[in-house]
Amino acid sequence: MAAAAVGLLLLLRLAMIWAGVYLAPLLRRPEAVTVLQILVWPLGFTSNAFVAPDTMPGWLAGVSRWNPLSATVGACRDLFGNPTWGDGSTPYAVALAVAWPLLLIAVFLPLSVRRWQRLCR
Repeated sequence: MAAAAVGLLLLLRLAMIWAGVYLAPLLRRPEAVTVLQILVWPLGFTSNAFVAPDTMPGWLAGVSRWNPLSATVGACRDLFGNPTWGDGSTPYAVALAVAWPLLLIAVFLPLSVRRWQRLCR
């Protein structure tokens, strides 16, 4: 089960890398990478990785439940045998943790390739 959890984490990381590859050409200077890194913070802080969504305000709990990182965290907890942390884990947590990254890859990979092809012309 640990290998499956690591695989889910690596899949999400791959999806985030493609999002970064898409956004990177927008930055004109290397110092602007800091701005791109700051965009990752809301993803982590609005997930269920640190706080249970049941303890969040209603609107933030909704954001947390739809966060791709929350799906992966919930699935990893399920795979490690700790599904009852109050994070709203569902019976299909692993499927959701696979679907989110695949959706992000399906969106950002073609966009990234097209953007980089235009830059090379």
